[in-house]
Amino acid sequence: MKAISAKHFIIGLCMLTAAGLAMALKPTARIADKAPSIDLETMIPKQFGDWTIDKAVMPLLANPETEALLSRIYNQTLSRTYTNARGERIMLSIAYGGDQSNAMQVHKPEVCYPAQGFEILKNSTATFSTGSGVIPVRRLVATQGQRIEPITYWTTIGDAVAVNSVKWKLNQLKYGLTGKIPDGLLFRVSSIQSDDTAAYKMQEDFARALLGALTPSGRQRLIGHPAPTT
Repeated sequence: MKAISAKHFIIGLCMLTAAGLAMALKPTARIADKAPSIDLETMIPKQFGDWTIDKAVMPLLANPETEALLSRIYNQTLSRTYTNARGERIMLSIAYGGDQSNAMQVHKPEVCYPAQGFEILKNSTATFSTGSGVIPVRRLVATQGQRIEPITYWTTIGDAVAVNSVKWKLNQLKYGLTGKIPDGLLFRVSSIQSDDTAAYKMQEDFARALLGALTPSGRQRLIGHPAPTT
C-alpha cells in the first residue's frame, strides 16, 4: 500500500477538524423554547383606535402549495382585515416561526405574492417611526389585473428587525455562534389603492395605532428593540 504523504495527512486532518467544529458550533437551542409563549390571536386586539375587524373582507389566501410551505415555516399565522369610520381598509398578516435556521426562514412578500400570480412593480426600503423608536421596513407595490396593492412589511429575527438580507443573515449568524436558533416574525400590512404614497401613510398610521394598543411585551414581540428616534 502506498504511504500517505504528510501533505495529504495534514489536509485530511484539517478537513476532519473543520467538520468537527461545524458540528460543535451547530445551533441546537431554540430561543422560542425558553421564551414566553406567543398567541397572536389574543395578542392582537380586534379593535383599537378607529379600527375594527371587517369580517366581510378576507385577506389574500395562499394557494395550496404556498399554504403547505407556510405551515412548515410558521408556528402561527394571523390574517385579518380592519376598517375605520371612513371606510378605509387595511389587510393585516402576521406570521411567527420559532425556528429561523437556514431551512426555515421567513417567506417574504416579494416571493409570496408572485407565487399567487402578482407582479411586483416597486420594491424599496424605508424607515418607520413606531412611536417608541425607528425600525427599517420594506415597501412593495404588487399588481394583479386591475388590483393595485401597496404593501409595507418588516421581519424580525430574535429581538431585532432586519429587512435587508445581509443584516438578517448577520443576525442569524450572531445567534448561531452562541449555539442558539432564533425565532422570527413577519408583520405585513397592505391596502388596495392606486395612490401608494397615501397607502403607505395610512398603513403607518394603522401600524402605529396597533403598536400603541399592545402591552410592552407584545410590542417588543413585533418590533424588538427599535433604534431611538433622532
